[in-house]
Amino acid sequence: MSETSGKQQNTAAFYGQAVASFSIAMGATAIGIFKLNADAWVRAFLGIAVLYLVTSAFTLSKVIRDRQEAATPSYSPFESSQRAR
Repeated sequence: MSETSGKQQNTAAFYGQAVASFSIAMGATAIGIFKLNADAWVRAFLGIAVLYLVTSAFTLSKVIRDRQEAATPSYSPFESSQRAR
């Protein structure tokens, strides 16, 4: 029997869809803020708020991923079977 590593890889299509979705959302938000009928300081505040939200989302997703990876036991074929005894 063959052992699988258990680490899942995303397909290129899924990765492309995620990048495209993120790009479209950021572009649409930037255009919406730019075209907003408001003072420049209001548009600047909204732009900074969007950037802060994006960086916070990336940080949160990394923290969640790291926590999940730490919780799953990793198998190494080079570990000694004597340690389990």
